[in-house]
Amino acid sequence: MLTALVFAFLGGLILNLMPCVFPVLSMKAASLAGHAHDPGKTRLQGLAFLVGVVATFLALAGLLIAVRAGGAAVGWGFQLQSPVVVASLALVMLLVALNMSGVFEFGTSVQGVGGSVSARGGVTGAFFTGALAVVVAAPCTAPFMAGALGFALTQPPVISLGVFLALALGFAAPFVILTFAPALMARLPRPGPWMDTLKKGLAFPMYGTAAWLVWVFSQQAGSIALGQVFAAAVLLGFAAWLWGHAQTRRAVGKPSLVALLAALLALAGAIALTALTAQATPPAAVATNAAPTGPGLASEPWSPEKVAALQAEGRPVMVDFTAAWCVTCQVNEKVALSGAGVAQAFRDNNAVLLKADWTNRDATIAAALAEQGRAGVPLYLVYPAKGGPPVILPQLLTEGMVIAAIEKAAS
Repeated sequence: MLTALVFAFLGGLILNLMPCVFPVLSMKAASLAGHAHDPGKTRLQGLAFLVGVVATFLALAGLLIAVRAGGAAVGWGFQLQSPVVVASLALVMLLVALNMSGVFEFGTSVQGVGGSVSARGGVTGAFFTGALAVVVAAPCTAPFMAGALGFALTQPPVISLGVFLALALGFAAPFVILTFAPALMARLPRPGPWMDTLKKGLAFPMYGTAAWLVWVFSQQAGSIALGQVFAAAVLLGFAAWLWGHAQTRRAVGKPSLVALLAALLALAGAIALTALTAQATPPAAVATNAAPTGPGLASEPWSPEKVAALQAEGRPVMVDFTAAWCVTCQVNEKVALSGAGVAQAFRDNNAVLLKADWTNRDATIAAALAEQGRAGVPLYLVYPAKGGPPVILPQLLTEGMVIAAIEKAAS
């Protein structure tokens, strides 16, 4: 158990370096700069961020444990297998980006933009930033995480929650340490007009995250559902603009009840359209579990029977357990599985690449992951041509790793 706790903590630390959480943490870093020379507020925000991270990790862990106890085959990132959740996250990211762009403000008057925020608002914002960071971190799996989470989900609930707590503490540690290190905080520039410019600049990674989530949604649902999400995004943007307009009028002593009511109606419409995506039907490409990896290397749909048949023919087999919402998976496919050298190695060794796409829930894939002691993707297995158990490759791949594994499996 101690090993799992250490691996979970290290995995949480490394998770901060994954691309999933950059947009949210950059947003929080900009906020911290505003309190860099107020140690009390800075430390309070650090603790609030920690509480938000821990509470959200434990809530996700509790939900995951409860769902598994009910007999469902789910794992880490299971919430992103729901099109409604993905669409909702995309709209939340859009809303945050609009806020950072100055379309409207959370909890402050328009005159307060770029200035100080009340202590309570700062603490509340830090808590929800921690929660949001955990939610958007789900598409990434850092080194050390896979084994720790796989172990956690085979243990009693108390031990499972302990492993998730270690993961949460590792994830929050760098940010909390920064807030309690006066020497580091003193190096941050003093507040000024630059903060508003930085805040608006950091909105673009959030827009990018929203766009990426819409792409993930397009892999899970049909074109009609995608149109509903686009319509919901337009309504949400309209609601945000109306809300900002009402805030501007209130700031000059001319409150606008009509604008507020219209904003609420537009928001309600966006929520209703998002809820309708629950009825979406997965596109055939996802439903059949097949997708091309790259121009030089074709893949076939995975099944346990397919692996056994190929091994019986004396052919090496690599299985790529992946998902559209898994950022690490997508990076590996571009960096390590799409090159001409890898494709040539597969041809030279008569090897086959099978793809197990977990974008949507699939009990067979979940069971296969559990057999390898894993709770989520990515997972890369290479089966020897002469039969026998597979070799598990690292979660962060290079072309050299893949080529070496295929050549060894063929020998």
